[in-house]
Amino acid sequence: MRVTCAVAASILAISAVCFAPPTPAQNPSAAEAKPNSQTVQYRATIDTVKYVYGAAPPVAHLRPGNILESNSLDCFGNAIKKPGDTLALTKGDNPLTGPFFIDGAEPGDTLVVRILDLQVDGDQGIGAFAPGFGALNATNYTPMLHPPLPEKIWFYPIDHAGQTATFQALDSNYKVKIPLHPFLGCIGVAPAGGESRSSVVPAEFGGNMDAPEASAGNTLYLPVNVSGALLYFGDGHAAMGDGEIAGTAIEVPLRTRLQVDVLKGKRTAWPRFENEKEIMTAGIYRPVDDALRIAFTELVAWIHADYGLSQLDAYELLSQVGKIHLTEMVDPNYVVIASIDKKYLPPKK
Repeated sequence: MRVTCAVAASILAISAVCFAPPTPAQNPSAAEAKPNSQTVQYRATIDTVKYVYGAAPPVAHLRPGNILESNSLDCFGNAIKKPGDTLALTKGDNPLTGPFFIDGAEPGDTLVVRILDLQVDGDQGIGAFAPGFGALNATNYTPMLHPPLPEKIWFYPIDHAGQTATFQALDSNYKVKIPLHPFLGCIGVAPAGGESRSSVVPAEFGGNMDAPEASAGNTLYLPVNVSGALLYFGDGHAAMGDGEIAGTAIEVPLRTRLQVDVLKGKRTAWPRFENEKEIMTAGIYRPVDDALRIAFTELVAWIHADYGLSQLDAYELLSQVGKIHLTEMVDPNYVVIASIDKKYLPPKK
């Protein structure tokens, strides 16, 4: 993702939304398409994208079980194309495809998004410094006397056959290939309480989580806060290091293939991921230790509800085999993913 100084300052004033304690759902285990599912196609352009999560006329309706084939623009709106282009060419940060109205989804339900396939939709990715943004730069949270880092832009050629992107140093002749791991930096639903939240913000509704877990083969669970859920996605990444410390990943447009479903009457308070091997919970807040506490509290609750261990037994087990992953530390909220391998859990109830 990318965010400008002005946007970063403005979104700090937006209030957070509190959700009721979760009742974990009885979740399917893998991102596999249901048979005989209808496919809905939609093509996003710079003229149809949105820059907030919130109530808006849907671009399409999906029924539970439908497969959506669509696309997303990169975080710059596909505006940066060649050396000499600047960030001033962008119309906004993290343009979002959507929203998609999921028929039958109502507050108190859980939206299921199976990520079936993600492909880089172009031949290059972009990385950039935005002055006043990044983990090692002065921010509104950590003001410094030194001037902001200058704007710089890197171009990453994409080798589709070899499934790599190439980093080329700007100040030397050094190059290195980076394996592709396409994922959606932004995916979320409309917040509760009638709020609209910036596409730069991660929170309880998902949003700009910058989580590599939002990749093909994984299933994402999101709270439904409004009728139809109103699903948005964007901010495609070809690869990203833990923390996204300079403020961007290898930013790319994506071709997406998603399948949606609804778990009726099953409420989850925070985003969750699952695949055949692991269950994973997101903690999204600042400071990072509170994000971690949210993630592990959610994971304890999930294990207790679905796998039958007491909360204290689950807590102790996670102390021995749980894992954490800091997905980003540059947005208004930090994001931590906590996980456990299913081989350590009893059979699901």
